[in-house]
Amino acid sequence: MSRSVEGFLKPEEILKQLDLKEDMIAADFGSGSGGWALPLAQILKEGKVYAIDILEEPLSALKSRAAILKIFNIAVMRSDIETKNGSGLKDNHLDLVLITNLLFEAEDKKEVLAEGKRVLKKGGKILVVDWKKDATLGPKQGRVSAQEVKEIAVGLDFKLEKELEAGSYHYGLVFTKP
Repeated sequence: MSRSVEGFLKPEEILKQLDLKEDMIAADFGSGSGGWALPLAQILKEGKVYAIDILEEPLSALKSRAAILKIFNIAVMRSDIETKNGSGLKDNHLDLVLITNLLFEAEDKKEVLAEGKRVLKKGGKILVVDWKKDATLGPKQGRVSAQEVKEIAVGLDFKLEKELEAGSYHYGLVFTKP
């Protein structure tokens, strides 16, 4: 397990709180260099993880890290998920979508969640982890509260399944597609 700052985000710990099966198909929206995609791919040994980001550089770093760790079930995709059908994935295809530390950066938060809904199978789940409004660390601009995310998700007909402990500076929400 990677060492981390006290109270800070531990993707492995948060992923353990989800009911994951080894053969699931998942996507990590805004994957960056793989802080979530890599541990997720290690759990989904028989499945697949689509690591999607708009920037080439972190995706290139992710490919290198995956190769070093001998993780071969990650498909790296460069896409803008803030556009309609922006992930490039098929409708009703995934079991899980991760939206972690992304919404604070997104101009159209609803479009990001709508894209997650489009690609999820019925009963599929979205994990949203983002900065708490009052967190003393992290970016100050664009933060969205857990309550605001719940309102957007419910407006898209998602069902709130549970709230997760995500460290001192982040909240975690799990939504299910009806």
